[in-house]
Amino acid sequence: LTHCQITTKTIRFKKGNREKMKFPIAAASILSLGPASTYAFSTTTCAPSPSHKRKYSTTSKRGVITTLLHSTSSAMAISGEEKSLLSSSYSSSKQTDHASAIIVGGGPAGLLSAIMYAQTFPDACKNKPIQVYDRLNPPPSPKDDNIWSDVAKFYLIGLGGRGQKALAKYGVWKDVQDVCTAVVGRKDWAPDASAEEGVERVFTDRPYTTQVLPRDKLVGVLHEYICEKLSDKVELNYGYEVFPEDFGDADQPVVVRISKCDSISSSSSRENPTASAPGASTTATSQDDVLCDVDESSFTLSTDLLIAADGTSRTVANQMQCSDEAARQAMNPVRRLFTKKRFQVTRYEDDNQRIYKTIPLALPEDWRHDLNYSARTNRFNIDALPADDKGNYCGVLLLKKGDALAEANTDAKELRAFFDESLPQFGALIDEEQMEQIAKKPPSFLPSFRFVGPRLHQGDRTVILGDCAHTVKPYFGLGANSALEDVSILGDVLKETPNTSSAVQEFTKRRAKEAEVLVKISRGLDRPGLLGFATFVFPLILDSIFNKLAPQIFAPNIISMLQRDGLDFRDVQNRKRMDRAGQMAVLASGFYGAGVAARTLIRVLARVTGRGNTTVVGGLLALATLPTVLKKALFYLNPNLAPADVLGKTKSKVLDTGEEEEQDGSGEKTTSYSNKQGFFFFPKWFRDKDEQVLSSGKSMKASSSHASTSTTVG
Repeated sequence: LTHCQITTKTIRFKKGNREKMKFPIAAASILSLGPASTYAFSTTTCAPSPSHKRKYSTTSKRGVITTLLHSTSSAMAISGEEKSLLSSSYSSSKQTDHASAIIVGGGPAGLLSAIMYAQTFPDACKNKPIQVYDRLNPPPSPKDDNIWSDVAKFYLIGLGGRGQKALAKYGVWKDVQDVCTAVVGRKDWAPDASAEEGVERVFTDRPYTTQVLPRDKLVGVLHEYICEKLSDKVELNYGYEVFPEDFGDADQPVVVRISKCDSISSSSSRENPTASAPGASTTATSQDDVLCDVDESSFTLSTDLLIAADGTSRTVANQMQCSDEAARQAMNPVRRLFTKKRFQVTRYEDDNQRIYKTIPLALPEDWRHDLNYSARTNRFNIDALPADDKGNYCGVLLLKKGDALAEANTDAKELRAFFDESLPQFGALIDEEQMEQIAKKPPSFLPSFRFVGPRLHQGDRTVILGDCAHTVKPYFGLGANSALEDVSILGDVLKETPNTSSAVQEFTKRRAKEAEVLVKISRGLDRPGLLGFATFVFPLILDSIFNKLAPQIFAPNIISMLQRDGLDFRDVQNRKRMDRAGQMAVLASGFYGAGVAARTLIRVLARVTGRGNTTVVGGLLALATLPTVLKKALFYLNPNLAPADVLGKTKSKVLDTGEEEEQDGSGEKTTSYSNKQGFFFFPKWFRDKDEQVLSSGKSMKASSSHASTSTTVG
């Protein structure tokens, strides 16, 4: 369900007749009811994704045409009387039951939501257990080493302060921490750096140590916790697709239709979630919005609270968008002008797409096993995080879309040659068999930036959270951590408010704008070319310089601010706007003062020498450039100069993302960062400053960072 388009169709059926519909219907509004044998109704059609099948049928019962969708839902914009007629006409495999809460999605946010609700309302859940539905298979045991030994199969995440606090709040952090690996710092190699020139940094002053584990191992821990301690309050159901049929109101519950998936295909397997099929082209962007095929049988279930945590599939969010659009279309034009902004899923085009392949790495004994390793080249980047505490790492090879090595079944010899030339420290850790497997492996894709709004609820009993509400690339450790934080805040508002209706509205007030700001900030750090320099690199330079000069006035860079405990994303955005305004004011004042001083100096020199202002300016420029010109001239006037010396001099390193160390006038080392737009010079203390390191920022920008949340550590 990628977008909605309103159309009006007139369809005529004889009473009691059953026919197959030839077009998808996402919402239907009955326009006429009566004893006549034909009915006209308007429909909202949503273009179905080509990646899965849908089945449609219509039945006539009790004088009402009812539309049944087995893999998408029909949201009826009709009166209460008509709704009651329709509710009794649905074809279902069993009578509608009731659950205290239904949670769509069995990922980290979904299972933590079940734990949160069971602990918040234990009595209600005993009589009517929470129902959790997920389209995938049950997760594997988090302690089965035979499964987790394939370290390149699973998607690693880093849990920072936001995620750790949410898990600890509901008593599951200790269990999660037992299967995590701590990462206390990072080691980075700049482009063209030798194997011995990596820069290692260990962070000792941070309130939370980043803990790394496969995403599905986290799911497995939460799954086991529910089975062992909350089995009487929570029922886990796998291999099901859920679609809302009626979002209810303050007095009526939400009704959803639940369909059994025909089979759990390879696309539903628990591994890198955006892996493409073998032989697939890299023209695809991600596995967003993929649903399972469902069989003909289905049933309805009502609930007091529907929590949508189904990630990027967004079955509930998509239906909310279609329902809002149908309701707006039914309004007269005047009322439509004054209605609230409709709910919608904002999808950004990925203009800086990266493709990745995972690599198993076994680190030698003389390497630290608690660091995030990262290296940049002119072609691709590699980042590696620990999969366990035994030195087994999962590396992520991040490539640009269109690179020859970004396809499946590429040349293993070419890949080996590139590793040996540009990344020998990592190439030595990969044997020939593994290199062949990496070359054959199909690429995986990072999710694109998306958020929903302007609200995170529908009616009085439905709320969406996690990746369903805000999807970001896993560069800064904010995807899983912010999703778990959503659950914690939902738990707070459920306790603080008198009823469900007030709770879902309060959740929107606290988190809807946060979701939007999170996605917009993250996207601003991932723009390509000159735009990326303006939105990411240059602000990073300004923040680091000004924070060093006046730390009481100017905050650290935005990446560091996003990791700070107790700061909302809106707080970070507002603080950086204030910093930027102050920085621009200081720079403008400095340039203005320099200009006034320069004009004064020119006037004084012109008066003293009796020359014109233009002549004085030209003389000052000549004096400024004379030392450089003389230095180069002396080199070329050397009588022993050979052609090879000239060639070497003209091919000095000037890389798009390169680094060169020089000596400034005081003898202090200076690092020069160059790109196609120009050069920037600043002292070595800037590069070495913790959490304000430009080399780390350039690493993330050069590759749009990496796919394993390692910048949570950096």
